[in-house]
Amino acid sequence: MSDSPPALLRLSRAIDALNAYFGRLCAWLTLFMVMATAAVVVMRYGFGIGAIALQESVMYAHALVFMGAAAWALQRNAHVRVDIFHQRFSGRRQALVEVLGTLLFLIPVCLFLGWSSWDYVANSWATREVSSETGGLKYVYLQKSIILVLVVSLLLQGISELIKAGFLMAGRLPEVKHG
Repeated sequence: MSDSPPALLRLSRAIDALNAYFGRLCAWLTLFMVMATAAVVVMRYGFGIGAIALQESVMYAHALVFMGAAAWALQRNAHVRVDIFHQRFSGRRQALVEVLGTLLFLIPVCLFLGWSSWDYVANSWATREVSSETGGLKYVYLQKSIILVLVVSLLLQGISELIKAGFLMAGRLPEVKHG
């Protein structure tokens, strides 16, 4: 008999590792945002030099910090929720609430967001949309694609959370209470 975890649990751990890596990478962009914003201010008010591309790169980084790291926040249980009742539940009951929340809210919202933003992103890619500002970045289509990164990473993390909750409810993982 093998001591390795079942394939579904390995898949869950792989998704967790991928989202954690990407989330930590996105978190480092906050340092860039602070430094770039300071540079824009110094350049503009200290030297009278505009830096549209640098300003826009801060906006791109901002989008990645929030949308790129959302699945990592979900994985770490750092998202906003109302824990009035949830924190008092047993680990198995919390897992049931997570399953219901994932199936009834997270997955449908992600699918709707993906469906409703697909044409928006695809049209931007079709025209290789660029900034409307002189001196702006030529990669608006990449910035708009971050919406789909959010959708895919949250869907994957939702699948991972469903797998872990299923194993917990089946008694094949130890109970870990959140809250």
